[in-house]
Amino acid sequence: MIKFLDLQRINQRHEAEFTEALRGVLDSGRYIRGRQLAAFEEEFAAYCGVPHAIGTGNGLDALTLILRAFMEQGRLKPGDEVLLPANTYIASILAVSACGLIPVPVEPDPLSFNIDPERLEAAITARTRALMAVHLYGRLADMDRLAVFAAERELLLIEDAAQAHGACDAQGHRAGSFGHAAAFSFYPGKNLGALGDGGAVITPDEELARIVRALGNYGSEKKYLHEMKGVNSRLDEMQAALLRVKLRCLDADNERRREIAGRYLREISHPEIMLPHWDGGKNHVFHLFVVRHPERKKLAAFLSEKGIETAVHYPVPPHKQGAYKEWRQHAYPLTEAIHREVLSLPLHPALHEDEVRHIIASLNQFP
Repeated sequence: MIKFLDLQRINQRHEAEFTEALRGVLDSGRYIRGRQLAAFEEEFAAYCGVPHAIGTGNGLDALTLILRAFMEQGRLKPGDEVLLPANTYIASILAVSACGLIPVPVEPDPLSFNIDPERLEAAITARTRALMAVHLYGRLADMDRLAVFAAERELLLIEDAAQAHGACDAQGHRAGSFGHAAAFSFYPGKNLGALGDGGAVITPDEELARIVRALGNYGSEKKYLHEMKGVNSRLDEMQAALLRVKLRCLDADNERRREIAGRYLREISHPEIMLPHWDGGKNHVFHLFVVRHPERKKLAAFLSEKGIETAVHYPVPPHKQGAYKEWRQHAYPLTEAIHREVLSLPLHPALHEDEVRHIIASLNQFP
């Protein structure tokens, strides 16, 4: 069976460096907020092209802390509305709800699956205060248009970059560097994945960075003095040390992902399998390679018989989830079609050439 995501194979490539990094953490005797975290924050901020990075416990916390920090600054308040894509992973929406803010789903662009700038004007109200762009599947949202829209209406622009580590536009601006702040996840399956949970906030705003760091440390900048009602959400030293190793390989790994995606796009020729749209640039890092087919279950079963594991991202849209039952009457037809038809194929930097060939051939043989 070709695994959908072979984390063991991916991480074994770094075994010697991991061992050395972990030994350094053990020998240091400092396991929370030590030198490894400080070094990773500096390196990741530089990589993304922003001044500040703050490690967090996970990607959801990163989003929530951004919103809470804006509330501490008085730039958001309970009841304010946040525009975001209707077809995002539910974490984007949960962060908004957790802060007492109102998520306002907007249908995606049918080619990119990212939030459609053409639909934003119809969704904005007098209570709209922020726009959250989600770089779904690893593809940059249309940040030029979103930035103009947000600036003209004095909206906060937040990036959920949990799936887009290293994606960049034609000018070299990386995911996370376009808005007021951005959240990343280092969940093990991400392009930059830890060996456990982890996340980060990046921002050009020094004051926002200070507040985020304090909020994630029990609301404290100085030990035992708590100026805010904070939480415990910190990236630990071991995960930071491992991420420093993998950050050095991120661009090469992303390039390998694009190479495989390019082959899929050129060589998969089944007329009923809808392939993702991509212009060949570095704006996509293919965290996921997602195809669409009206008979997804049949296609997935066929590939399983061929020894190919697939996944569905995501089977149930947020407005159909029990957590948001108050949205059940809302209609988002494109979002619903996407969630009903999408299937994710194996694509990761440790995928072998013979596996790529077998996946392509099997898709083309689908009856």
